Amino acid sequence: MAKVAVLLGGLSPERQVSLSSGDQCAKALATLGHAVTRIDPQDGDWIAQLTAAGPDAVFNALHGEWGEDGRIQGVLDYLRLPYTHSGVLASALAIDKDKSKAVFAHAGLPLAKGILMHRLEAAKAHPLPVPYVVKPNAQGSSVGVFIVREGANRPPEQLLDPDWAFGDEVLVEEFIPGKELTTAVMHGRGALAVTEIVPAGEWYDYDAKYAAGGSRHELPAQIPDVVTQRCLRVAEQAHAALGCRGVTRSDFRYDPVHDRLILLEVNTQPGMTPTSLVPEQAAHVGMSFTDLVGWILEDASWPR
Repeated sequence: MAKVAVLLGGLSPERQVSLSSGDQCAKALATLGHAVTRIDPQDGDWIAQLTAAGPDAVFNALHGEWGEDGRIQGVLDYLRLPYTHSGVLASALAIDKDKSKAVFAHAGLPLAKGILMHRLEAAKAHPLPVPYVVKPNAQGSSVGVFIVREGANRPPEQLLDPDWAFGDEVLVEEFIPGKELTTAVMHGRGALAVTEIVPAGEWYDYDAKYAAGGSRHELPAQIPDVVTQRCLRVAEQAHAALGCRGVTRSDFRYDPVHDRLILLEVNTQPGMTPTSLVPEQAAHVGMSFTDLVGWILEDASWPR
């Protein structure tokens, strides 16, 4: 068995989600017999803690900024420590929605029309015909995301907030009506399944993702088989286009009226909380949570 350092918590707005993910993964790793050390990079001496722990591998359970954007990955590369999930380039590309869309477009994947803007410019007047979506260019878990519906007189006033904490670049995209779908991919194994996410509220926001009862997951999604196969194929292509490894989760919108499937983004550090989607899909194909965590650890690597 191995000595494993679990990185959890961190500095991003998704800190609480990461603490939950990391706790679940640390418990699973201990069940597998590994010696686990939990390290929170919020602490200023986390690199010293990591070095002192002398792990055989690092299980990265961080989310969002400083966790899945390539910066932590660069530190771990420098320390020559094998770590889970994607490397520097794939992580940096995936969290930058505009740059990842450029990669996906080059790969011929189906995308929504959109434009990258400064948030203050986006706040002046409707940049696209309503309805449209405004999302921070480099955040996850739907933080700072707004749907501008028909009848709205102006863009979201929150974009003008002096305390806005989600970066000045926002991606403004056409709103795709229909179903919210998601597909997990295990590197080297392929896509697992397609889940339809049915939020309790208006849409799949942060609370719908992580609050108990915030959403209902239909697994497998009740969609035509041809659409299921399209989701599985596009998720695998997106994973490969970014150069991902470990587990990723691709999010989609599907408009059944126009039979239009749109890839929204790829998550290189999917949530591993009690309400998370990837563990559900793993269970659906016969893999327990503990086995999934064990597989993720086994996939840990360091670019030599």
